Amino acid sequence: MTEPNYDPSPHDSAVSGMFGAIAGTYDFFNRFLSFGIDIYWRHVLASAVRLGDTKRVLDLAAGTLDVSLAIRRNYPQATVPAIDFCHPMLARGLHKLAGADGRSILPVTADAKHLPLPDASVDCITIAFGIRNILPREEAFAEMLRVLRPGGRACILEFGSGRERIWKGLYNFYLTRILPRIGNLFSRDRTAYTYLADTICAFPPAVLFEDEMRSAGFVHTWYRKLTSGIVCLHVGEKPL
Repeated sequence: MTEPNYDPSPHDSAVSGMFGAIAGTYDFFNRFLSFGIDIYWRHVLASAVRLGDTKRVLDLAAGTLDVSLAIRRNYPQATVPAIDFCHPMLARGLHKLAGADGRSILPVTADAKHLPLPDASVDCITIAFGIRNILPREEAFAEMLRVLRPGGRACILEFGSGRERIWKGLYNFYLTRILPRIGNLFSRDRTAYTYLADTICAFPPAVLFEDEMRSAGFVHTWYRKLTSGIVCLHVGEKPL
């Protein structure tokens, strides 16, 4: 696995450190807090991937490599550069790699705003539950468009906005009142789960995030709400 080779911003350092602190329990809490539905969400994301001539799919905010592995299950011929700015998260996922997956999934610690890839070098990009953590998002969008081949697709899976009432406000209550307490009880890191709730509440509604993608230069944009809007899949393409 490639080690960090960039100078992170204070925001990036803080977020990376926070995720590094919970890397050991990250997969467990994904299953526990989502009641296992996160496996389905990642399956939907991987199903939106469109492979082309390069046979490369860039997995951004790759974390513990669950999305990278889902991509490989759908496309065994794909090579998957797996990039995350939190080295401990990628390291935690290494034990999942074996055989062809170990040869074809390439973990690299790097910044999504400064991708260590040539122009037009990948067919598709995935990012699951990571775009909220990247500031400014415009820089990440610009890098995505740079490394995508013309006509390539970006598939972004993210929590729905806390600005929208989901399940008549029950989800919003869970997000802001229950989730941080569960995180504090089991992981002893209330900060990480308070941060999660805060960033979901601050994230734009789906229609506004689609506008952001179009403003950044993506075309043929669309989105699909999953599980009553708790999660949303956003897709856009690089112009031909």
